[in-house]
Amino acid sequence: MELWIPITIAAAFCQNLRTALQKHLKGRLGTTGATFIRFGYGVPFAMIYLAVLHLGFGYGLPQPTMTLIVAGALGGLAQILATFLLIHLFSYRNFAVGTAYSKTEPIQAALFGFVVLGERVTSAAAVCILIGITGVIVISLARVPLTVSAVRSNLAGRPALIGLASAALFGASAVAYRTASLSLEGTGVPMQAAYALVYATVLQTSVMALWMGFREPDQLRASLAAWRSAVWVGLSGVAGSIGWFTAMTLQNVAYVRALAQIELVFTFLASWLVFREVIVRSEILGCALIVLAVVGIVLTG
Repeated sequence: MELWIPITIAAAFCQNLRTALQKHLKGRLGTTGATFIRFGYGVPFAMIYLAVLHLGFGYGLPQPTMTLIVAGALGGLAQILATFLLIHLFSYRNFAVGTAYSKTEPIQAALFGFVVLGERVTSAAAVCILIGITGVIVISLARVPLTVSAVRSNLAGRPALIGLASAALFGASAVAYRTASLSLEGTGVPMQAAYALVYATVLQTSVMALWMGFREPDQLRASLAAWRSAVWVGLSGVAGSIGWFTAMTLQNVAYVRALAQIELVFTFLASWLVFREVIVRSEILGCALIVLAVVGIVLTG
């Protein structure tokens, strides 16, 4: 098995945990505050990881490149906006459809990857990606009344549009990060990924702290006051980001983000096994399609 595969699966699990923690804190902090803690509380952990690679494992520090500076900044800003939109979806009663639409990221990442990096996916991988997206949509409609008006309103409503916008920004961000990381050749994949991650996370924290200091100081104070809970968001978020950056340095972004759809399977397993929630047949079918897509991507990737 290629290394990027287990790294991606581990990153998806960490992201699932981080999203659950963020959703819990949104009620206390609001959308901006919940977005900020994802980055702000991740900076120390990202720096510790970089230091361990350098001092503990002997990886040399790379020389910053203009590509890193520009692509990393663009990726960081796109990720802030994408995260903000995704968390904003929790404000809607029917946010599930929007969240599902945000999972169309692999298709959009494939398009951005082709335009920016000239990367292509095989026909078999493209089919697997579409199967995974179908599974996500099946899950999103599992609890929606199957009437024409209900389906139309859910698939074309405001949450759906927000989800699509979030997916586009996440896809663009992923390609920008891969571009930034690949520009640091010669220092080893772990250090390339870690250095790009630290740069992006510090920039994101600085931008958001300045914005909140001027526009939403109450949100900034609330985010700092909630450090006991927020630190776990930062830890799980950086653990996931380490996985994403490393996997995307090793492999085409479209493959990585497509395999990451397994996160939704983790969500339903937690709902069923931990919270004892009832799972309907359509959700089981959707999960089965995602698993089929993941297996296909593993075999073709």
